[in-house]
Amino acid sequence: MNVIVFASRKGGTGKSTLAAHLAAHIHKPTRPCLLIDADPQGSLTLWHRLRESGEPPLKNGLRGVGGVLQAAERDGVEWVLVDTPPLMSPAITDMIRAATLVVIPARPSVFDLNAIKETISVARRVRRPYAVVLNATPPKRMNEESPMVIAARESLANLDVPIWSGQITHRGHFSLSLAEGEGVREYDANSHATDEIGRLWGAIEKSIKAIHGAYDGAAMHKKAA
Repeated sequence: MNVIVFASRKGGTGKSTLAAHLAAHIHKPTRPCLLIDADPQGSLTLWHRLRESGEPPLKNGLRGVGGVLQAAERDGVEWVLVDTPPLMSPAITDMIRAATLVVIPARPSVFDLNAIKETISVARRVRRPYAVVLNATPPKRMNEESPMVIAARESLANLDVPIWSGQITHRGHFSLSLAEGEGVREYDANSHATDEIGRLWGAIEKSIKAIHGAYDGAAMHKKAA
């Protein structure tokens, strides 16, 4: 079983958004997925209530995720996506410790980049692989990243922080689809937003395979020290 934990001390970075879109992107009967909402704000739970199918299943993680993860493994769940609140606490540390991979969303702003340092420190301390994903970025122009994104990458590189080579652009499709209880793939399969989520999922899969020793190519995460 693979556990993807979306974590950042900063609110509004896109933890719930990425968890929802990725879950909708990958869930199918042959590849069961489970969502865990550990954020008191309940954004992921709200989105799940809007879905007609009720799939993928969602569990409440406000009192911890240990028991839920044990049950999921017994049930043969392949992928678990955990949405966490914007803070650092012993409970969040335990969630990060349980992760196969920690995904740290960040907007390309000085406030977001400063806030993720604590999350990175926790991931390093408990020896869990992690990677930063730039979210809600300005669009590319002539296939060139915006100065904000370039500066963010340079800042993270100076801190020896692993970062996904792609970006999740600030697009209306991401919020419009969530309002309909859908992921972007369900809302508009041929959109740029769907392509970006698909690319991110491909990068996550490569990292998971590398973590399990089944892939020796380039991966977006930083290995546990």
